[in-house]
Amino acid sequence: MKKHFSLYAILFLISITVISCGQKVTRVSEDTVTDLSGRWNDTDSRLTAEEITSEMMAHPWHNSFISQNGGEAPVLIVGMITNKSHEHIATETFSKDIEKAIINSSKMRLVQAGPMREEIRAERADQQNYSSASSMKKFGLEQGADFMLQGTVNSIVDQYKKDKAIYYQVDLELTNLETNEKVWIGDKKIKKLVN
Repeated sequence: MKKHFSLYAILFLISITVISCGQKVTRVSEDTVTDLSGRWNDTDSRLTAEEITSEMMAHPWHNSFISQNGGEAPVLIVGMITNKSHEHIATETFSKDIEKAIINSSKMRLVQAGPMREEIRAERADQQNYSSASSMKKFGLEQGADFMLQGTVNSIVDQYKKDKAIYYQVDLELTNLETNEKVWIGDKKIKKLVN
């Protein structure tokens, strides 16, 4: 019995030691700049989306469209943003940061894209069978996009022993959906030194 008791005591002490050696977690504001590894992170995503969207709105295509369309704001759809970098980058998070910047600008309008758009269309189709005639949403009334935003995220890594330079380049293109004309090309470059 003493052997069992001492075995349990040893296991208990080991588990307390392991638990007490765990990581300490501190909550910080979501817009606090944290760059622990030098890799693409939430700060890169957010700042790039904000800066590149501001640049896009400041370009002459924006004022030209508004003046040619009676003051109407252009309607955008965010298409594919492809990760061609050396690391995993959640491009969907980056796309959402761009969409948020577009909406928050109030100078452009945004329509739903991809699988979420298909889910909305499926709900509209479902309403045709199960909703009352007064509340049913009709087909064929979606807002069409004037422009599509697409792009890539690329990177170059230069490393010597433990020192590393990581270069990211985000390239975005805005295309007129009716004419297929590229009306704006923008980029954002980020360079990080990791020792």
